[in-house]
Amino acid sequence: MEDLEDEDLVLDSGDADSDELYEHHRIVIDKKQSLLRIDKFLMDRLPHATRNKIQNAIDAHTILVNNKAIKPSYKVKPLDVVTITLPDPPRDTEVVPEDIPLNIVYEDEELLLVNKPAGMVVHPAYGNWTGTLVNALSYYLNNLPTSRNGAIRPGLVHRIDKDTSGLLVIAKTEFAMTYLARQFYDHSIERTYYALVWGVPKEAKGTITGHVGRSLKDRRVMSVYPNGEQGKHAVTHYEVMKSFKYVSLVKCNLETGRSHQIRAHMKYLGHPLFSDATYGGDKILKGQPVGSYKTFVENAFKIMPRQALHAQTLGFIHPKTKEFLQFSTELPEDFKLALAKWELYAEQ
Repeated sequence: MEDLEDEDLVLDSGDADSDELYEHHRIVIDKKQSLLRIDKFLMDRLPHATRNKIQNAIDAHTILVNNKAIKPSYKVKPLDVVTITLPDPPRDTEVVPEDIPLNIVYEDEELLLVNKPAGMVVHPAYGNWTGTLVNALSYYLNNLPTSRNGAIRPGLVHRIDKDTSGLLVIAKTEFAMTYLARQFYDHSIERTYYALVWGVPKEAKGTITGHVGRSLKDRRVMSVYPNGEQGKHAVTHYEVMKSFKYVSLVKCNLETGRSHQIRAHMKYLGHPLFSDATYGGDKILKGQPVGSYKTFVENAFKIMPRQALHAQTLGFIHPKTKEFLQFSTELPEDFKLALAKWELYAEQ
């Protein structure tokens, strides 16, 4: 469940306590889908689901096709509607408090802001049960409010990727959580990111609009669907701050908060983020990959071995005072060093 760019986590009034122990899916089979056993099909679609888990769910009639029970040998057909209810892993609702240092930018009775370092997972999930921001928060603040899925997301109303650095706001009271969540839902939160991207966009300033959703080829990657045939509505406003011939420093303002939104939108624009392995930015995309330039870029990758993306600014209306607050952080050291290296190269 980690590896999400700044996706708003908003309470759904339709949630029930019993739903917190389950994950629900509804899949409409693509028109071009060839006949394929349902267990094999779902293994590619469901994260962390084994064939044994899927077959047990089929036997228990918690996987239905067109609202009917089926056998594991059933072959999915175009336009079939598959509905799934699976229990979450047992540890999904457990959070172990851990004494992990936090870089707290601001704190009062209602909320706190944390400057998350790159490499830190936001909340526990499959493969990352410890060492997360939530583990650290659970230790720092004993009684945080919870969002959907119980204690797994104490105080969180949004999140950023593991390898994205920057600001996150955490609610300390139920009222603050509801108040902030509403602002994220209304897209009234101010969110500014800085990204180092390959190439120089033709337009120095612009807006990228295109639905963002899971890739049909690889569910770990988000694709842009400009016609809105899949995914969720997404809008990113960008401005080129500096260009260094082969790369550019770009400021991005999020109007919406979708999974991997900036990373997917910038790739769609033709300018993947520098050192972003998931979206192809960990290769030399501009300039000839030979000689001293190749060595230079490889060294830059070593300086910043993660996507060059930092959540720089966060602005919102305070739940209690109703004042608009804006917070900013400096670029982290790896970002600064990579930027300085490209600046020097461009000058020479």
